[in-house]
Amino acid sequence: MSRKRRMFDISMPDDLPDDLPDPSAEPATETFPAGKEDRPARRGPMATAISETAGAARERQQVEAQIRAENDALAHEHVRLKKLGLVLEVLPLDAVETYKLTRDRAPGPDPELDELKQSIQDIGLSNPIRVEPREDGKFELIQGFRRLSAYRALYEETDDDLWARIPAAITPRGDSLESLYRRMVDENMVRKDISFAEMAKLAVDYAAEPGTQETDPDKAVAVLFKSAGYQKRSYIRTFIKVIGRIGGALIYPHEIPRALGLALAQQLDQDPALAGHIRSDLEGWENRSVMDELGVLRRAAGLGAVQDGQGVQTAAPKPKAPAAGKAKTSFQLERREGRAKCTAASGRLEIRLNRDFTTIDRRKLEQAVQQMLDNLD
Repeated sequence: MSRKRRMFDISMPDDLPDDLPDPSAEPATETFPAGKEDRPARRGPMATAISETAGAARERQQVEAQIRAENDALAHEHVRLKKLGLVLEVLPLDAVETYKLTRDRAPGPDPELDELKQSIQDIGLSNPIRVEPREDGKFELIQGFRRLSAYRALYEETDDDLWARIPAAITPRGDSLESLYRRMVDENMVRKDISFAEMAKLAVDYAAEPGTQETDPDKAVAVLFKSAGYQKRSYIRTFIKVIGRIGGALIYPHEIPRALGLALAQQLDQDPALAGHIRSDLEGWENRSVMDELGVLRRAAGLGAVQDGQGVQTAAPKPKAPAAGKAKTSFQLERREGRAKCTAASGRLEIRLNRDFTTIDRRKLEQAVQQMLDNLD
């Protein structure tokens, strides 16, 4: 039985719009399901976490790279400043030695040390010392002998760890001995109390130093005191004559006034035997004062009476004759500070050592001497 097809009549409107799609064109892509808009694919929680972790890692790497670059720049700047001696460190006192350079300091107590100690206690150390590193891990003092002495004295007197370490600028190794001496001299040239005798003694010691190229003290003056004027260098060379001929017999060479030193040098040139007479007058006169010694020098220079503190002229006392006794006994001892030279004579026992004994507490020094004398019996 066959089915009949039904026919439907479709009425098309006569006024169709012109923008109807072309039936021959390819059909447009349909959206499924119908009515949904295009949206990006949604990621799951794991993918989001991985993406965020990777982003954080990249940011961290960038920050770390920036920090490393800044640290490298700071390290290079630190090395540069250290080479210039502009980096400060706080060093233990026992790590600083004073052997390499001969100091332009008069032996004996420093009358201004107490003022320096008080200043350091009140406002601190305004100018650090300057040192050079040694191969054994310690440091050699280049500048700041009085500052170092003040710190040592404060630590000895107070036993306070505050004074057990001292600020220091580190000068790189490699500077010539001449350069190191110049650093020390130029710093001390501004001192008002440094005497011509001290400067002359430094020139003599510099010329005798095996590590220097100059062996003539007069020429050493031009090396060490380049920043000084011509006249001042001339005075130093004049005092070299005095120190060279009678310096060993003097206890207070740094107290010689400029005029006396110039007159004395002239007399020493005119009378070669005068140096022997001066040494003979001073020999064995251990308890003489500054005025006693200057009186002998003034008479030798033909200047007559000596001036006391009030400007009154007084006759210089006659030197005491040395006490009779047996010949001297001399020996040397190796110490941590260096070689100690000991001389024993009738009524006298002398110890020479490269150490400032004035920085030792008086009670401690007195006890040590007492024990030594007791052990001699």
